[in-house]
Amino acid sequence: MTDEHLRRVRRICLTLPETTEKLSHGEPTFFARKKVYCMFANNHHNDGHIAVWIAAEPGAQATLMQANPRAYFRPPYVGVKGWVGVELSEVSDEELAQHLFAAHRLIAPPKRR
Repeated sequence: MTDEHLRRVRRICLTLPETTEKLSHGEPTFFARKKVYCMFANNHHNDGHIAVWIAAEPGAQATLMQANPRAYFRPPYVGVKGWVGVELSEVSDEELAQHLFAAHRLIAPPKRR
């Protein structure tokens, strides 16, 4: 199941301009140029989540977590910066794509969005 979720994330991320994938902290991580916008999290420190951690607009983290706490959570490390954890089994491909496009748009240089 984890491989399937990673394929979903790759399929979407790699369509975005100037996206590259590299391992960072042992997990596939997606960059817009040199800045991270999405990190795959495969049961990070046995937290039970098969998820992505994504950059998000200010206030989005709280709104999403309140609207659907099964699908969205505050990830470690980057959660204090407003990033959102997205439980991959709880969102459709369309929802996932919307979140990944928004994260990319936040992080990519203005000329590359």
